Formats: sequence, structure tokens, C-alpha cells
Amino acid sequence: MSEPRVALVTGAARGIGAATAVLLADQGLRVVALDSCEGDGGRAGYPLATPADLERTGDVLGDRGITLQADVCDPAALRHAVACAVEEWGRLDVAVAAAAVIGGGVPLWQDTSLAAQWEVDVVGVWNTAAAAVPEMLTGPDPAGCRFVAVASAAGTRGLFHLAAYTTVKHAVVGLVRGLAADLVGTGVTAAAVAPGGTRTAMLDATAALYGVTASDLAPAQLLQDLLDPREVAATIAFACSREGRVLNGSVVHADGGFVG
Repeated sequence: MSEPRVALVTGAARGIGAATAVLLADQGLRVVALDSCEGDGGRAGYPLATPADLERTGDVLGDRGITLQADVCDPAALRHAVACAVEEWGRLDVAVAAAAVIGGGVPLWQDTSLAAQWEVDVVGVWNTAAAAVPEMLTGPDPAGCRFVAVASAAGTRGLFHLAAYTTVKHAVVGLVRGLAADLVGTGVTAAAVAPGGTRTAMLDATAALYGVTASDLAPAQLLQDLLDPREVAATIAFACSREGRVLNGSVVHADGGFVG
């Protein structure tokens, strides 16, 4: 019987990250679930996940995973997370960079949120790749290894009063495409999944920037409904699969027909 594949998932305390960590475990992977758990004191200006949120993810994972409270902005913390995966299960096959924050609600020339979003949403993805990919390349099955970043519908269009978020998600798309090019011939692949409006705390924060509720944002999608984190996680899980290699260098639009 082959050894189970092993995944690192950032932003795993709640939302899309938590749903992805649980679904990958349900599919037989072992999971390192990581989150900064900054809570009310976080850099985003709205409540981020808490240690209790991460503990709930860990409870669902059970012996199929471990949890780590760590900041994706810290390269050493990501290297430690990768080392924990290798120490626990002897390998790392998948990395999902789902940690992100949002800010804005004003025109670009009034927006002071770029630095925080750049650090988490872009540098955090970069740090995750820089820590995970070398282990994948030297692991037992590079051809089965997948790096997946969670982008956004904002990664391919401009969103009103979200210039900083639009900027960083465009950068995530560029990062993934550059990484895929660097990985040519190795077997390891890289892809991005771009969700639309999804029922998460981040969408609640986005709605608050506009002075509306999350449900008011549903008409921006042809589905006329918000997505469930588990639906987005299913798309991410396919990108993480062996068959997901077909998505190498691609942006998968799991956005419900986002029209803005």
C-alpha cells in the first residue's frame, strides 16, 4: 500500500482554507493546517481567525492532520511547517496557499491598505512556495506534487474601491505563472484557483467596506447565489490531485460566473 500524500494548507483556521484542509484529509491526505490566528488584533482591520478556530479545524482532522499557529509572512515559520510535515509523515506533496486578507473601500488615492495585503496575500504565497517546492522536488514523487494558490475574481479584473486587493490578486496570478515556468521538466506543477463571492468572514469584511451585507453581493455572480467554501475547496482539491497536473500554469475560475 502506498504512503498517503501530504499537504500543507495555509489560512486553514476557517473559510476556504479550513474547508480545503478537511476535504483533502477526507480524500486520504495527511494535512498540516496552518494559520496566524491573529483574531481581533490582526493587521487586517477586521477580526481574523482565532486559535479556537484553528483548534476546530484540528478537531475535524483528528489523527489525519496537525495544526500550527504561524504567520505566512515569516519564511522561517513556513520552513518549519514543511519540516513538521516531513518529520511526521516523511514527505510533502501538496501546498495550498489560502491565507489572505482584504482591505479598501475607498479610491486608490485614499487607500492605505496595500502594504498589509501585499505582505500576506503575495509575500505569504511566495514564502509558502519557497518553503514547499524544494521539498517537493527532492521528495519521493515530484510528478505528483502540486502547488495551488487561492487567487480571486479580482485577479483578472478590476473591482470598485478594491484597487489594492485587485493589485495583490493579479500578483498572485503572476506568481503562479512564473512558478509554473520555473518548474518545467520537474513534474511539480503550479496553478491558481480564483473564487468568486464565497460565504466566508472575508466576504463579510468585503461587504462591510461597501456598507452592505454579504448576501447583497450575490447578484455579482451569474449563479445569483454565494458560493459555499466546500464548493471552492472541491475545485482546489482537484487542482491538488495527480490529475490536476492538466491545470499547470492556469487560473481556474471557480467564481459562479462572476460579472462584477
